[in-house]
Amino acid sequence: MQIKIAHFLYIDQTSEKGRGVFTRVDLPPMKIVERSSVLVMSADERKLLDQTELHNYIFEWGTEVEQCCVAWGFISLYNHNYEANCEYFMDFEENTITIKTTRAIGKGEELTINYNGDWDNKKRIWFDAK
Repeated sequence: MQIKIAHFLYIDQTSEKGRGVFTRVDLPPMKIVERSSVLVMSADERKLLDQTELHNYIFEWGTEVEQCCVAWGFISLYNHNYEANCEYFMDFEENTITIKTTRAIGKGEELTINYNGDWDNKKRIWFDAK
């Protein structure tokens, strides 16, 4: 499997969320912008990672969501949005995560994902639960 970070993606500072992923070009809906392999870790390793700053950069992994993974490339740097302009897809057999646009995205716009999994899921996430 060939892994490639698109030449049109870049990391920049956001006004509210620290670093984020942005695009240098206009992107159409349903475009795959990144596909990356992941490092899968056990349930025991996840418990340890949840006690560190890495907790904010890992994904739940596996059909039972007991494991976790770190995605390479820019994937762990996509910020959360309840109305995200991208969606991520996990392939447990290939150990990859793919990011695809859900709508047209303009040059210079930040690419976001919904940490709940579905791009429009409104369920409050851990750092936003009030």
